[in-house]
Amino acid sequence: MELELERTELSGYETVLNTTLFQEETMEMIVPDACPDILRILDTEGWVELKSREASEGHAAVSGTIRACVLYLPDGEEGIRRLDVSIPFSGGVDGARLNHRCSLVSLGRIEGAETRALNPRKVLVRVGIAVELQGYAPLEEAVCSSVHAESKTGVEQLCETCHTYGVVCVQEKPFQFSDEVTLPGSKPQAAELLKQRVTVVCTESKVIGNKLIFKGNVNLQVLYRSVDHQICDSLFELPFSQIMEVSGGGEEADCTLEIMATEVQCSLESGEDGRIIHVALELLAQAVLRAERSVAVLCDLYSTSYLLEAERCTHSMEHLIDRSVKTPALREVVECGESIDNILDAYLSVGRMAQNREGERLVLEAEVRATILYRTEGGESGSVSRVFSVPCGLELPDGCSCTCVCRCPEPVFATPTAGGIEVRFAVEFRYMALRSEPITGISAARLDPDSPRDRDHQPSIVLRMVGRGERLWDIAKCYGTTMAEICRANALEEEQAPGGQLLLIPRKRA
Repeated sequence: MELELERTELSGYETVLNTTLFQEETMEMIVPDACPDILRILDTEGWVELKSREASEGHAAVSGTIRACVLYLPDGEEGIRRLDVSIPFSGGVDGARLNHRCSLVSLGRIEGAETRALNPRKVLVRVGIAVELQGYAPLEEAVCSSVHAESKTGVEQLCETCHTYGVVCVQEKPFQFSDEVTLPGSKPQAAELLKQRVTVVCTESKVIGNKLIFKGNVNLQVLYRSVDHQICDSLFELPFSQIMEVSGGGEEADCTLEIMATEVQCSLESGEDGRIIHVALELLAQAVLRAERSVAVLCDLYSTSYLLEAERCTHSMEHLIDRSVKTPALREVVECGESIDNILDAYLSVGRMAQNREGERLVLEAEVRATILYRTEGGESGSVSRVFSVPCGLELPDGCSCTCVCRCPEPVFATPTAGGIEVRFAVEFRYMALRSEPITGISAARLDPDSPRDRDHQPSIVLRMVGRGERLWDIAKCYGTTMAEICRANALEEEQAPGGQLLLIPRKRA
């Protein structure tokens, strides 16, 4: 007969995709009639606006627009000019476990960008993008926790409480952000915005009930050309707060929150003052909540009276080994072969990441490109770019899986020095290390009431030495008795015996 098993539903999400899509896009563009001819390209900087993400059977697709600002020196005119570029893109990755029910979390960034002038009125723009993609599939797994059987069947069961750390909620919320900032009076008034650099930073997040409350700042850095052709910049920190509906996480859940801009608009208010900048952003907050949960697992069972057959399955239990942030700093000199008078702009782009195992140490390594726009002592404008390899060592045991998100949270410091430009910056490595432990449990059991255990050839008393690490459960199962019977026969207070102890194993009476 089939034994009745009690099952516990282990709900949540499992990670079925964790990868980065690298893609290069190019576009030829005619310089608009309102813009002067190009004498020399200085710099190209951009950002990614992701518009759509969709999971289907075995595939994840993303699409959006690359926005870039090309700075150039005009032919026959004074001052740096700006050329706006928009490049649509689409791409995707395959994943055997992806399906239409999966939730996708994505972030896009620019790896590097360059522009080449084909002639004074035509340019070729090349941009490399990286789209980080995580896919989470609803988890529907039933775990057998116990068996219901009458005492006459003699069924003994071994249940263990296991702990697993996993994703319990994946949620997102689009929201709008708009503000108006004013250039400080100590700065000259603006004639043209050359660049805007937007970084969204979450400074605090907390789950209260079924609400996720999060706060942060929109860090806005603008580079502009003044009316007298100076290149100036200004920094603004704009606070925001939002509430998102979440479920299943609980107030002790760990929250990973990523906020990406799906549209960025910055405009200089027309007028005589030239100091007011309008900011309008479309933002998407993406939250992944993880928590540790306890689950009872029916690990083994047998009958002291009848023959019993059991089917087994393996459950994977994730354990959190470490979750933290490390921020190594770098200080280098970028050689440019010119005498630098002052720095006009400097920024960072995060490229590819690698992981290398060195015994008990895992080394994360990120490529970071530093780009500096400068003016020479002779009054000429120029730019230089250099890629740095930034390592981050973690003390993690072998067998762990580590996921990491790399960001440059603060502006790069750049200053002229002997031989070039000194740059100083910090790279933030946000990592999480997990270890997977397989747990074998019972999935089905059948007992044959017509096949009693053969006790005729079993001695009434057995003396048995406990092996090192051997459990009383295994001994009792081997001899068709119970742990309680062994404890009573040997005056043991607990269902545990030290290795090397001689035990009296009584025969279980029918």
